Amino acid sequence: MSNLLKFYIDGTWVDPIVPATLPVIDPATEQPFAEIAAGGEADIDRAVQAASTAFPAFAATSRADRLALLRRIVDVYKARYDDLVTAVSRELGAPLAFAREQQVFIGLAHLEKAIEVLEEYRFESRRGTTLVAREPIGVAGLITPWNWPLNQIVCKVAPALATGCTMVLKPSEITPLNALIFAEIMHEAGVPKGVFNLVNGTGPAAGQALAAHPKVDVVSFTGSTRAGITVAKVAADSVKRVLQELGGKSPNIILDDADLEQAVTDGIGACFINSGQSCDAGTRMLVPADRHDEALAIAARVAETYVVGAPDAAETVLGPVVSQIQFDKIQRLIEAGIAEGATLATGGSGRPPGLNRGYYVRPTVFGDVDPDMTISREEIFGPVLSIIPYRGEDQAIAIANDTPYGLAAYISSADVAHARRVARRLRVGSVYINYPELALDAPFGGYKQSGNGREYADFAFDDFQEIKGIVGHGDD
Repeated sequence: MSNLLKFYIDGTWVDPIVPATLPVIDPATEQPFAEIAAGGEADIDRAVQAASTAFPAFAATSRADRLALLRRIVDVYKARYDDLVTAVSRELGAPLAFAREQQVFIGLAHLEKAIEVLEEYRFESRRGTTLVAREPIGVAGLITPWNWPLNQIVCKVAPALATGCTMVLKPSEITPLNALIFAEIMHEAGVPKGVFNLVNGTGPAAGQALAAHPKVDVVSFTGSTRAGITVAKVAADSVKRVLQELGGKSPNIILDDADLEQAVTDGIGACFINSGQSCDAGTRMLVPADRHDEALAIAARVAETYVVGAPDAAETVLGPVVSQIQFDKIQRLIEAGIAEGATLATGGSGRPPGLNRGYYVRPTVFGDVDPDMTISREEIFGPVLSIIPYRGEDQAIAIANDTPYGLAAYISSADVAHARRVARRLRVGSVYINYPELALDAPFGGYKQSGNGREYADFAFDDFQEIKGIVGHGDD
């Protein structure tokens, strides 16, 4: 890749205004394997100015023009699919099969869903003699995380493009290579100059400058709640719209009528996917108290089947976590669980046997977890499951809701009507009943400190537009 030390601004690859670099670390070896340019306020300003200049013409393009553009992007994305797989696997530590079938696939799926939505989306409607028009909001500042990088890039970029916005993307500096390939895809697909821009850099140096820029009309941020608060504060001075998808501590309620073996087995998957590095991971498994020991034994047995190893090894199910910071945080929280008296059923601190280098974490299951324990309160972001016993459905719901987060929840039940009733009582943005298949037409976003706004499908389209009422417009 020849553009590692450049940014993509106004349709071309440019050098940073002030030369600076950041290493990209391979989590499997703990060693740097690439170097990227690191931008700052001046680079962000140059990119925002380009997006602002490009906005009037791009906002005026037709639905047909934008559909054609998105279809070209899909074609080039498919052509670069293997390059994206290689990049995501190396920089994130994702097993190759997982990178191919999940991480890169979901970016393509979001592009195809955006095309499907755009084909039918209503930009105008009538209320009497009033025309209600949805119009592109303007320049979008897009700040994306490292854990599902292409998912979060595309589920912001695609609706922004589809609705006529221009944008500046600041991807995670931890997993930047896939984003640089994505910029190459955009260029090859013929995105008009200035419509899509990319600047790499850290959150404090580049992300905050993007959120604060007065010519940015909307900021869409995915990351930690702590960082989201900072973004909201720096964005407030210009009263721009701020969309946030933040942290989570998602409950997984196994009701007393569920098939326990199946529910616990699937629940391990909902927690451990992506080495536990998912904001909506079902990390708090709530089980009937009289079946706690049975559930704990199932969970430990299933967790021990998850092979941890090198991303390029065929048998690997879980790769390393992404960084030393994440590794150290997970170790601290595992040790807190032990110290606070939770039952360690499998796993624990340190690396798995035979892995002496790399940010590898032992798949870990705790039982007898009290809702007030640290491992039940803090987002761990690793393959660590906490099993919490409950006595009665009301207590399960109270425990599930007793968190500052509200991103997602899972429910297992043999009676779907029963699960639906429980779902209505949970204060979260998404509820998944009996581990359904991926649904990109469902809204995604959170209650409380898990954020605001909604991503995916037409919900994302809505958030990148302003609503204008033309009163007295009359009939055509």
